[in-house]
This record gives sequence, C-alpha cells and structure tokens, in this order.
Amino acid sequence: MEQEKQATPSMTIPADFYRFRPFSAGKDEISAADVHVVTSGGLRIPAHSSILASGSPVLDKILDQIWKRRNSNKEIPIPGVPCNAVVAFVRFLYSSRWSDEEMEKYGIHLLVLSHVFSVPALKRTCTTELAKQLSVENVVDMLHLARLCDAPSLNVKCMNMISNNFKDVEKTEAWKFLQDHDPWLELDLLQFVNEAESRKKRRIQNRKDQSLYLQLSEAMECLQHICTEGCTNVGPCDQEPNRNKGPCKRFSTCRSLQLLIRHFATCEKRVRGGCSNCKRMWQLLRLHSSICDQPGPCKVPLCRQFKLRMQVEGKGDGKRWRLLVRKVVSAKAISTLSKRKRGEDLDKQWMRAAK
Repeated sequence: MEQEKQATPSMTIPADFYRFRPFSAGKDEISAADVHVVTSGGLRIPAHSSILASGSPVLDKILDQIWKRRNSNKEIPIPGVPCNAVVAFVRFLYSSRWSDEEMEKYGIHLLVLSHVFSVPALKRTCTTELAKQLSVENVVDMLHLARLCDAPSLNVKCMNMISNNFKDVEKTEAWKFLQDHDPWLELDLLQFVNEAESRKKRRIQNRKDQSLYLQLSEAMECLQHICTEGCTNVGPCDQEPNRNKGPCKRFSTCRSLQLLIRHFATCEKRVRGGCSNCKRMWQLLRLHSSICDQPGPCKVPLCRQFKLRMQVEGKGDGKRWRLLVRKVVSAKAISTLSKRKRGEDLDKQWMRAAK
C-alpha cells in the first residue's frame, strides 16, 4: 500500500474536514467531539461517537468497549493506511460523500476500511470506482484484494478482464508473482479462462447452428411458396410460373431453390444416386413432409409419399433427424415472433410520431 510522509501528533485537522457534515461545523460542535480517531501517522481526528456507531457496527462495538472500561483516553486507532485515507473514511461516515480525487488516490485503502469496519455503502462505492480503474497491469492485484475484502462484483469484473486479456496479463509482473506465491489462485484463474473459452466456442457454434436452422426454415417457406403460387421460373406442377409477379422477398434463397428444383427434375445421375444436388433436394423434400401440417393435399412434390412412409415405418427416423425437425420448427416460431415484435415496435414508433 501507498506510504505517506509520517504525520506528527501536533498535526491539525484539514480546514475542509467538516465541510460535508449535515450540520454546521462551528467551534462548539467540533469541541463537543467525545472521541478521537488516531492514524498511524499520529493524526488525531475529533469525532462524535454517535455518528461513528451509527455508520459502522464494528466501531459501535469498539466504542462500547471504551465506555465499559471507562478509559479516559477515548481513542480509536486505525493504523496501516495513509492518514488522508482515514480522513476520507471518517468524512464518509459523517456525510456519505467522497471526492473523485480521494477515490483515485485512496480507493484501495477505503475498500479495506469499508470491509474491516463493515460499511456497505462505502464498499459498494469503492468496488464500482475501482472497477473503472482496472487495467492489465493492476487486475491481478485487484483480484486478490477483491477476494480478501469479499467484493464479489469486483471479483467477477477482474476475472472477466483476465479472461479477455489473458495473453497480456501473463506478461505482467503481478502474474509472475502470483505463479510463485499463490498457485491455488493461479489454478482457479486458469480453470475460469478455460471455461470462458469453452463457453465462447459453444456460443459461436450455437449461433452457427441457429443460422443454419433459420436458413432451412426459410427454404421450407420458399419451397411451399414456389410449389403453391409459383415464382419467377418455377411454378406448381399443373401451372406455369407467374412471370408477372414481382421479385420474391427472399430472392436469394428462392432463386437458389428454383435452380435446384429445375436440376432435380432433369438430372440423369439421380437415378443412380450419384448427384449431390439431388440428394440435397431429396433431403429438403423429406424435411418439408416432416413439418408439413396441412390437412388437405399438399402441392409440394413427394410430401404425401414421405408422410405415408413415415406412418408405415413409425419411429424409424433417427434421433438426429427428429432433432433437426424440432430445431427447424423452433427456428420458424422464433423468427415469426421476432417479426411480430418488430412490427409492434414499428407501430408504436408510428403512433408516437403521430402524437
């Protein structure tokens, strides 16, 4: 911790010490102080026992012991931290206020004091402000301090920062010191970093999978639309495509699917099962029949045949296929809800604009 120039017992209280007191700081009130807070530098801070006791249960117990002993030397020693940090601490007990300069210089010391003397409001303030001061160079030390002072929010922020900047943190002197003197904390950090990396990979994979399911759901809508209404170059089996119709809203997907349908209808390799494009089309038709819920005849080719096959074979489809069907149906439902939500938000915006 930062060391200061040693104060002498004759040092006086700073003129602005009582500036934030909830009552005027007249000479009579200062002289009415019934206890002194003594720092390691010898500074004696006059204070009121009632205010100290109401702000800290630990100080309340210390004062209770002083009154029981009937000790004429009514002093509360707070050693080990800079004098100005103790001044800021006592001022906070009086006014619940702090300055940016004090927090920048003595935030670490104030966090320790708030933990030792059980001042939750100051502790919350210190953890919030110290989190803003985190850097690659000090994050390991801050983590150690957060654990010693039982500051979970600061602890989490430190862990996340170390995980996100682990390569840079490894190069710091604080990390090397940690490796030599606290192997258990090092192991804990390495496990956290490894788990965070695994979670990140799973999130990326889940986003890729969800994107695939959305694409398949969109393809199912386009397939239904092409085989029912017709679009650009491909129409229902018993009709010509509607060439007067404008471009499809999902032009890229719809165009690719139309080309795949035209290929599927004329491919010669399909008979021998040697065409990858035909296999892809076959899977799309099978997927459509698995999710199709039309009560009457469906115009999508092979839909009825696939349904009859599934009825005959019962649960012959593999678990992976049934899982794929559920995921595509779920993706379609999520997409529908998100579109409805966007529509409602746009309606609200228009209504606010109209007002």
